[in-house]
Amino acid sequence: MSERSVSEIGRFFEENGYYHAKGLLSASQLDPLVRDFDRIVGQLLRSGEQVDATWDGDETARLARAGDRILHTHNVQKYSRAWLNAFLDDGFLDVAEEILGPDIVLHHSKLFQKPAEAGAPFPMHQDWPYFPTEQDRMIAAIVHVSDATDEMGCLRVYPGSHKLGRIAGADGRQANATLDRYPIEQARVLEAKAGDVVFFHYLTLHGSMPNRSDRTRKTVLVQMYDGQDRVVEGNTHPDERMVLRGWNHHASRASAAAA
Repeated sequence: MSERSVSEIGRFFEENGYYHAKGLLSASQLDPLVRDFDRIVGQLLRSGEQVDATWDGDETARLARAGDRILHTHNVQKYSRAWLNAFLDDGFLDVAEEILGPDIVLHHSKLFQKPAEAGAPFPMHQDWPYFPTEQDRMIAAIVHVSDATDEMGCLRVYPGSHKLGRIAGADGRQANATLDRYPIEQARVLEAKAGDVVFFHYLTLHGSMPNRSDRTRKTVLVQMYDGQDRVVEGNTHPDERMVLRGWNHHASRASAAAA
């Protein structure tokens, strides 16, 4: 954590590796985000692109049914100004700053829509294998566009598991001895309301069960890192390097021009 004074939010996050900001977005803030979320999904479905993000591997096979799927795209801010506004919202960034400090850089965002009755699971995993940073100062924030109940396949976490550090093979694709000790069935269930935002460390073990309800689960995940940290070379995920607050201490002419 930062050497700056630690707030109640910061203390909770440091101990547990997550923080549930309830009601962070008001109904008036949420309305345009819901509208544009649905518009993005419609545009994706019309595109003919491959937009199913269901994982392969033993763990998914254990949890899922045939036909389960999850709609997905990166970087909703490239579709919608309303979503860019949400990432720049003072209330959202105030919470992020309590966790990361004053320099907040956007790595990428992701839209996930779990269809009713057939929404694919995400097995228990850490995020670091996909976009490691030098100092492990990377967090995610899940913006809940709809309610997310346990039956709808809401987020599950193991509180404090970020203290385990980097776990080899913790990308969630295949079972291993460490992940066997942290089964998704025993993880803490974080049910949420539309407008809630759940922040978590990229070393926190997390996942979600299938959506077996009659309602669609809609979320946007925002991946951010400390402006004094940097992503390890070779990262294949989009690294937007967009400063949401403060300063990017490692920006250069070359990095600013990179796609």
